[in-house]
Amino acid sequence: MDVYSAVRTRASIRRFTDQPVPREVLERVMAAAAHAPSGSNVQPWSVYVLSGDSLARLKKTVAGRVAGGDSGDEREFANYPPRLRAPYPERMTALGEVIYGWRGVTRGDVAGRARIRAENWNCFGAGTALFCYLDRDMPTPRWADVGIYLQTVMLLLRAEGLHSCTQEVWAEYHRSVAEVIAPPPERMLVCGMSIGFADPAFTPPRIRRAPLSETVTFLD
Repeated sequence: MDVYSAVRTRASIRRFTDQPVPREVLERVMAAAAHAPSGSNVQPWSVYVLSGDSLARLKKTVAGRVAGGDSGDEREFANYPPRLRAPYPERMTALGEVIYGWRGVTRGDVAGRARIRAENWNCFGAGTALFCYLDRDMPTPRWADVGIYLQTVMLLLRAEGLHSCTQEVWAEYHRSVAEVIAPPPERMLVCGMSIGFADPAFTPPRIRRAPLSETVTFLD
């Protein structure tokens, strides 16, 4: 698979089969992803790959917290600014309409939206999950390094015939994740990522991207 194909076919998959991902494939992907660029070669990411009993325990713990009405831990960072200016809210709304509408859930269906959101805590059926941490004192440019690294991981997974879904929502229950992973206290959970084989019977809708003219300016 060439790079263009990997980029075009990468999608946030929200339904995986129970087929296990071979350990050697994961090791090959992670070893190659280490070549992702980072400022001054700092390589600020710290990654934990969970499967088997470890992931099952985490899924059960967080699912139990959610079912019990626990809204999560104190947030360690903001996902968005307090006031999100156009066109960003419109893009988020359009995404929500696609994701929930595709499942037959309307905007006013609070229970239905909660049910779909709760699928995050089962990693959408995937048997492997990655959790990415960053040292708390790392400034904004190093967050960019982590994004570049995670994108590299996702494209390499596509080259292996695998799919993924990055999940910022895991940071909402970072204490439960830490109970399983036991990271050093100076590290902060950035996101999780479900990894596996996409369920062919559950084809996700393609998310419309902004036209090039909205995001790129060419100056001659």
